[in-house]
Amino acid sequence: MSEKDVLAERFEANRSKLRAVAYRMLGSSAEADDAVQEAWLRLSRTDTTGVDNLAAWLTTVVGRICLDMLRSRGSRHEESLDARTVEPVATTDDSTDPEQQALLADSIGLALLVVLETLTPTERLAFVLHDMFAVSFDEIAPILGRSPAAARQIASRARRRIQADAATPEADVSRQRAIVEAFLAAARGGEFTALLAMLDPDVVIRADSAAARIGAADRMAGAAELRGATAVAGFFSGRAGAARLAIIDGAPGAVVVLGNQTRLVLSFIITGGRIIGVDVVADPEQVRELDITMVDG
Repeated sequence: MSEKDVLAERFEANRSKLRAVAYRMLGSSAEADDAVQEAWLRLSRTDTTGVDNLAAWLTTVVGRICLDMLRSRGSRHEESLDARTVEPVATTDDSTDPEQQALLADSIGLALLVVLETLTPTERLAFVLHDMFAVSFDEIAPILGRSPAAARQIASRARRRIQADAATPEADVSRQRAIVEAFLAAARGGEFTALLAMLDPDVVIRADSAAARIGAADRMAGAAELRGATAVAGFFSGRAGAARLAIIDGAPGAVVVLGNQTRLVLSFIITGGRIIGVDVVADPEQVRELDITMVDG
């Protein structure tokens, strides 16, 4: 058996898992097949003599391919989820283990695929690889171009979005932006009632230790979390004067810039037209790793 035949055999042994990863990432059987085929092409062109764990290497390659495909969707402004149908789990690969195919069908229904579609590409990759395939954050971090700690934070944010309300995810970025803009305006104006109207009753603020040290969480009484619409509305009422609208890792949020330096980042989690969570990050290393685009206006 030639070296290429051996490589092909090892690839086929991993095909089923690779396709499962790609399908969860992309929500399309055809695109998943394309991603797996691209992974084979890259493998066939690569010297793998230094690769100790081929399965992990292939998973990383497929992850990068899928991330590029998801980002390409956004840059082409492809149709929203409402305008296209998420495909059910299916395969035309007769060599796929029936037991593995059954596990795939049981583990990812259309409802979860719909929720995954609402995540940003980085959130989706971090969540899928870690929570569904137990890939370590040390392995996920290089794919995202972030540190393991940042990858963990991204997966945690994705998890909260999914757990919040899988039935009514907020997928419309324009609507999310409008909600964040309205919330910041109400906060600056001290409009407590308006803030309450935009908050879920069980909304949670989570602030990192750096945010607390610079006084961003002084009304949280030293706690890492603040829960409840009344408490959160009180926290923001009369504040956010220096906050500017921004796109953070693909989703609308806000930043506080002082002396040309981003000091605070607020990421909003929105479901069903209401804010269910706000992450406040001030750790300089974490802030530097976020993809932040300022929004004029």
